[in-house]
Amino acid sequence: MLTYTQRIPQDSNVTIHRTLALTADERVRSRHYFESDGQAVYLQLPRGSILHHGDLLQSSENSSVLQVIAKPEPVLTVTATTPLLLLKAAYHLGNRHVALEVTRTYLRLSPDPVLRSMLEQMGLQIIEEVAPFQPEAGAYGHRQSSSSTAHTHEAHTHTHSHGEHAHGYPSHDH
Repeated sequence: MLTYTQRIPQDSNVTIHRTLALTADERVRSRHYFESDGQAVYLQLPRGSILHHGDLLQSSENSSVLQVIAKPEPVLTVTATTPLLLLKAAYHLGNRHVALEVTRTYLRLSPDPVLRSMLEQMGLQIIEEVAPFQPEAGAYGHRQSSSSTAHTHEAHTHTHSHGEHAHGYPSHDH
């Protein structure tokens, strides 16, 4: 069994020894056994690691490089006749904390009949398909790779008043 413990840059000049096709849910498991090319593979990555299609992992013995592939899975692909309609769909899905892949031309999510009905009622086109799924990591998620820099955000609150002239609505506090 090979244990993979670290991510290496995708532009590394290395030989890829095996690939590992993982669903979106499997790509968020930082410690898990999988099978690749008939051999047991153990991922032992830092907690909170999120793997993406094309990521390269180095074995703990530095003897093997594994490439992660986004495994096609059942998804709903959502398109719209206008960018604004697609943006509204992303807003409504985000309010429901749905794992969502966001691109300029489509949204992609796991199949859900209730959400599908909501999107159809909004006038969006939905295609059921089997395709790679790469949902956004979330507002505070970050890609943990050798080229990224982790950072934190401190939450703060403040109160201020807007007059009616600021945006055409009566004054209110935040």
